[in-house]
Amino acid sequence: MTFVFFAILTLFLIILQTVILPEFSWYPQCFDLLIIDILFLSLTFTRYSMLVFIVLIGAVMDSVSGAPFCHYIFSYLWIFLIVQLLKRFVFPKSVMFVFIISVVSVLIQHGLVLFSVYVNHGQQGVGAMDFILMLKQVLWGVLVIPPGIWLTNVLWQNWIFIIRYTKKRIEQKVKD
Repeated sequence: MTFVFFAILTLFLIILQTVILPEFSWYPQCFDLLIIDILFLSLTFTRYSMLVFIVLIGAVMDSVSGAPFCHYIFSYLWIFLIVQLLKRFVFPKSVMFVFIISVVSVLIQHGLVLFSVYVNHGQQGVGAMDFILMLKQVLWGVLVIPPGIWLTNVLWQNWIFIIRYTKKRIEQKVKD
């Protein structure tokens, strides 16, 4: 059932990011919404089997976006591994920790974009990048990711409650 919840959440965030949000004028300032999903998975689960699910999410995003090949897979894996490393040393439910990993996550994606632009176009390409826009995306990430993780946690807890309640009701009906 965990897979079903995250599949629905991921599908919702992908549709929101690729279909709904581009209709708004402030969309270019928006960061990658799936960072919320990746950070929640990283904070909640310690199993490295989640890497398969994260690679799958990245592959879907790579296929629907115009980003360089494996950009999302690589950035999501880095985010997951960094959070797994850091949460061993810090209390992972700390608000400050969530703010810091929010900034780091958006910066990882921007760093990978800068690296790919540098590889393809050199210093001239990097100089032509809009760093103010990148800074706005980091700011939006700091403002939206922590409440997004909180909302995802609330939805996850409700999902668990509904599944357990439904399972008990089915068992009760089977016994009767």
